[in-house]
Amino acid sequence: MTESARPAVNPWLVTVVISMATFMEVLDTSVANVSLSHIAGGLASSVDEANWVLTTYLVANAIMMPISGWFGTVIGLKRFFMICVALFTASSLLCGLATSLDQLIFFRILQGVGGAGMAPVVQAMLADLFPPEKRGSAFAVYGLAVVFAPAIGPTLGGWITDNYSWHWIFLINIPVGIVSLVLTAALVTESPVAKAERERVVKDKNFRVDWPGFALTVLGIGCLEMFVDRGQHEDWFSSNFITTMAVVSCVSLVALVLWELRQRDPMVDIRLLKVPSFMAAFVSMFALGFVLFGSTALLPQVLQGLLGYTSQQSGMALTAGGIVMIVMMPLVGGFFVHRIQARYLVIAGLLMEAASLFHMGRTFNLDLTFDDAVWARVFQTVGLAFLFIPIMQSAYLRLPPGKNGNASALINLARNLGGSVGIALSSTFVTQRSQFHQSRLVEHVSAYDPQTQSVLQQLSAMFSSHGGNGHDQALGAIYGMVQRQAGMLSYVEVFYFMAFGILLIVPLTLLLPRNDPRAKADPSATAH
Repeated sequence: MTESARPAVNPWLVTVVISMATFMEVLDTSVANVSLSHIAGGLASSVDEANWVLTTYLVANAIMMPISGWFGTVIGLKRFFMICVALFTASSLLCGLATSLDQLIFFRILQGVGGAGMAPVVQAMLADLFPPEKRGSAFAVYGLAVVFAPAIGPTLGGWITDNYSWHWIFLINIPVGIVSLVLTAALVTESPVAKAERERVVKDKNFRVDWPGFALTVLGIGCLEMFVDRGQHEDWFSSNFITTMAVVSCVSLVALVLWELRQRDPMVDIRLLKVPSFMAAFVSMFALGFVLFGSTALLPQVLQGLLGYTSQQSGMALTAGGIVMIVMMPLVGGFFVHRIQARYLVIAGLLMEAASLFHMGRTFNLDLTFDDAVWARVFQTVGLAFLFIPIMQSAYLRLPPGKNGNASALINLARNLGGSVGIALSSTFVTQRSQFHQSRLVEHVSAYDPQTQSVLQQLSAMFSSHGGNGHDQALGAIYGMVQRQAGMLSYVEVFYFMAFGILLIVPLTLLLPRNDPRAKADPSATAH
């Protein structure tokens, strides 16, 4: 087990400082979603073309994330973190000043590259900075950034766009980035363990850059992210582009695993996944990202698309859950992780998460009220609070010395990929099941059905009284009812699907290690 660093300043101050910029980076993964139509209009492009603003950021972020551990080791965690913050801040300024869609897409790629290394490096710094028995509280502070940010992103983005302009969703990063750079330079020091690992790697006469590993990572992760993010838009395997992305990604990732397992200093330390406890944490974090980002994308669609809520109202429904997260995170990190085994907390969180999704599936309908939506989200975020911190704490308990940076890169990759896959699969599932339910419901809407005739006559009379074409408008209204009902049934089914998927992860959590504080002094607790 690695020794904690002895910083010259209060470690909790350092935690807040290095989490600031990470909050903005995670926020940028969701804040632009609700502003796409404004971006498209401002840059004279279609919404589908503007969607590349999201895709390119996610692809660049996903490519750099798994190799950020290598860069942190070779360059130094503090130095690499400051480079990432500087690049992210500068590219945010350029995004805000972009005058064409091509410029914005290019600057978003730079922003994704800069942002990718921040979260893994922060996690590695916290794992080095705090001993095992205090990491739960530290990860609680960090967790507020990576879990709360996507929850308030749509609300904040919508408010900024409605009251100012889309440019400001990027420009707000600049003061935070500058303050983060100044405070990091003044307050943060690298741990002795991280310095020793860098000296070992860089001064090794056999050290060389793993260029094949880098190339395979770019191809494998980049094409996988492109496949997941654009699959629904391109109708999946009916598109030659998506099929090519899938094949290239599969071949590259298999080659990457085989190559990296044979390297002494791999670009992506795949060998860490041989540690059972880390593999369990990796899969659990993937599931957390799947549910967190997937459900965060679905709930606004239900509220806005089916129930007629405004962007601000649907955002407020999500934000209520974020407020609960602010309360629950410190409670879990400061109290529960020191008294209850991490595996039991994760199991409890998974069961609560599954129960909340089952509750959504059972209670969501076209008569759903705002309060019902708020409480459903609140119940879900309580379960999420019991997942993030115990998973993070367990991930670092059985690692070889000096591997915290590599582990952080993989754990964050799991969360991001889980989010991308969750959004893609849930959206595809909703589209396909909505079509299925619509076809089934239409079978019961017939001119020979007495109930249909009654509703049609009532609607026709109503529309005719207002001077319209009563019959045609009535048919359109009935078709709209069918579409809304089919949509709600598909959302209900995807909530059940997520709940069953969560339950399948529960047995894997038994591989998580015991979070015994005494393990810090036990050399046998470290896996080599």
